[in-house]
Amino acid sequence: MKKSILSLTLLLICLNGFATETKLMVRAKAKDAKFVGSSIGGAHIIVRNSLNDEIMAEGNTTGATGNTDLIMKSAHERYTQLSDDKTAGFMAILDIAEPTFVSVEVISPINKKNARVQASTELWLIPGKHILGDGIVLEIPGFVVDILKPNTHQYIDLKSIPASGLPIEAHIVMMCGCPIEVDGIWDSKLMEVKAMVKKDGEIIGEVKLENPSQNSFQGHFGIKEAGYYQITVYAYNPKTGNTGVDIVNYVIRD
Repeated sequence: MKKSILSLTLLLICLNGFATETKLMVRAKAKDAKFVGSSIGGAHIIVRNSLNDEIMAEGNTTGATGNTDLIMKSAHERYTQLSDDKTAGFMAILDIAEPTFVSVEVISPINKKNARVQASTELWLIPGKHILGDGIVLEIPGFVVDILKPNTHQYIDLKSIPASGLPIEAHIVMMCGCPIEVDGIWDSKLMEVKAMVKKDGEIIGEVKLENPSQNSFQGHFGIKEAGYYQITVYAYNPKTGNTGVDIVNYVIRD
């Protein structure tokens, strides 16, 4: 029995000895924007063996969003590398003994639940054949939309609402955290941002939100009755197809 165990142990040691360190760089890139990095909390990366679903590597992208001029303002020829050594990514270091088919899953941005997108792909990894540089880049579409006013489940006295209407305010950024502003690289004039208002489950109107300062979108909606209200703020860019949504419920009381 001891001899069998020893033989099995030696066999496993020999097999592991053939495993070769193989590096795989994985990055998440916001659609029409830059890489998802530390400034917004990163993207979560999971590398799995596609055959048995075993997790082979897991972690978050860290680093900067990348070179704005290179990514957003320059024409890109074939083989143009968009990242550098400071650009956000996750380096998966895997020990494999033979070509292995893996899935790469990205959940991004990991800290913004209402905006999270899951993207994935599959590829073969070959022992010792590193995939570096830009590596595997998965696109993350959308906007991060956060409604600031009114607050979730806020109770608001009807008589406290000004004649101009209930203030509505949302903070909106690209999926990498990149800023949105009038005439900026991410120009709010190209985007449609509106608040849709429901009362007691029925849509009662909508209002366009203006962009008076970076990332801030504001408007007012007239309210004359108490009830249970819901506001849905959406952002839409017809040029890119990017969309984003946030929803809050609140109560207007007499």
